[in-house]
Amino acid sequence: MSGPLPSPSPSAWPPGGAAAPAGAAAPWLSVLIPVHNVKDYLRECLDSVLAQADAGVEVLMVDDCSTDGSDDLVRTLVTEHAAGPVTVRGLFHAQNQGLSGARNTMLQAARGDYVWFVDSDDYLMPGAIPRLRQVVRGHAPALVLCDFFMLRERMKLKHRLRGELHRRTFFGPERQVIRDPSLLMRGLFEAGQMHSWSKIARRSVWGEQLRFPVGRYFEDMATTPFLALLADSVWYEPEVWVAYRQRAGSILATPNVTKAEHLAHALANLRDAAAGTPLDDETRFAWAHFAARNFIGASRMADKALPDGCAEAVAKFRDAFEEASPIPLRDLDLAYKRRGWFVRAMRLRHWLRRADCEGSTSSGRSAI
Repeated sequence: MSGPLPSPSPSAWPPGGAAAPAGAAAPWLSVLIPVHNVKDYLRECLDSVLAQADAGVEVLMVDDCSTDGSDDLVRTLVTEHAAGPVTVRGLFHAQNQGLSGARNTMLQAARGDYVWFVDSDDYLMPGAIPRLRQVVRGHAPALVLCDFFMLRERMKLKHRLRGELHRRTFFGPERQVIRDPSLLMRGLFEAGQMHSWSKIARRSVWGEQLRFPVGRYFEDMATTPFLALLADSVWYEPEVWVAYRQRAGSILATPNVTKAEHLAHALANLRDAAAGTPLDDETRFAWAHFAARNFIGASRMADKALPDGCAEAVAKFRDAFEEASPIPLRDLDLAYKRRGWFVRAMRLRHWLRRADCEGSTSSGRSAI
């Protein structure tokens, strides 16, 4: 993943804290917490980690130019836990780089064999880290997947009925090592939960090349499928390890054309990355269906932002969809019909017709 030119190196707290202590053994896990204007939640997040972490865990926070005092809170928390068994470090960006930039900074500074991104307004459930250590010690998978629940100020009956108390992130084999790339990719796409905080990976899988796209929304969707392709062994633990907080002002709650464009292109280059990976037909369908959902979601987002002038954007999103899908449009349409997914087929056709209104057919394209 490429991005803008690197920003100035972050400063550390305590001074020199970015470097490994002399003679210190490498931790087995790095918990990476990006921080930006989360003063009301950060302590709860860190406490949820430290309450269950052993001496082989390090915690790294990076403040991305907060304006609400979160930066001072990071310094306070690091100082408070300086004598504890878990190493807690703080880094500070000189320029705001967004969530992707903060995560990339922590990836470069992490020392753990495994890395776990935890958003600073979320928290870990009790027992998550000890269970992860059991999995790592017993099976050493390259990637571990876990489940989550939606944390709301008021959990209503409709939220419970939607299954928000336990959201699965994978549809496939449980509590066993998976080495079949088709099983892995199909399970990911069918679940549709691409967020990074439910994926714990060996740092070596990220390597020096795979990074979050700076300056773009839907950064998790643009990295998780690539991470899965690089992992040669995966473990899915069907337990709730993360409490995911729903806050006002989410990406989907504030649509604009830029966000729609980033969603439409989130799977760019995935076909090239997967070119040498044998994937069965069911996996290719699940991938194509996921790409179609992105196309429809992006088109709806653009329609809300520009209700009278979104056709040009939708036409571009169609092009991005066709480039991202591993199977042609006609094959996807036929697959929908074979499954009896007529409503999904109609919905896709609707937005494809919106794209055609901009003149896609005149350039040689034909609607399905």
